[in-house]
Amino acid sequence: MSYLTDRARATGLGSAKDGTGHFWSQRITAIALVPLGLLFVFPFAIALGDGYEAVRALYGAPYHAIVAGLFIVVAFNHLRLGIQVVVEDYVHGGARTVILVLNTLFCALFAFGGLFAVARIAFAG
Repeated sequence: MSYLTDRARATGLGSAKDGTGHFWSQRITAIALVPLGLLFVFPFAIALGDGYEAVRALYGAPYHAIVAGLFIVVAFNHLRLGIQVVVEDYVHGGARTVILVLNTLFCALFAFGGLFAVARIAFAG
């Protein structure tokens, strides 16, 4: 049986100031992924069987290149937020910070790689 007050039990468990912003960021990216995913996948699926030149022609158009870039950025940001929630819930100690930094670097690296690939196709004239 514990004789601690509610405040004493909660002391040192962190503040509750950032959770709402993180919650809304994750929900907004999830909602944004629905139309962006459809606008990215359907044109890509149509040109998929036509070969390399058809895909280059498709993403040479600014509209499709911009949609692909937005999809990549939003998808990797959503992935980063989701992995961050899991790590914060289940990993404790010094490993938490290391994993969160690696998570951010991993998502940024792959997002920049995707953007570079789309830009290379779009500007390959």
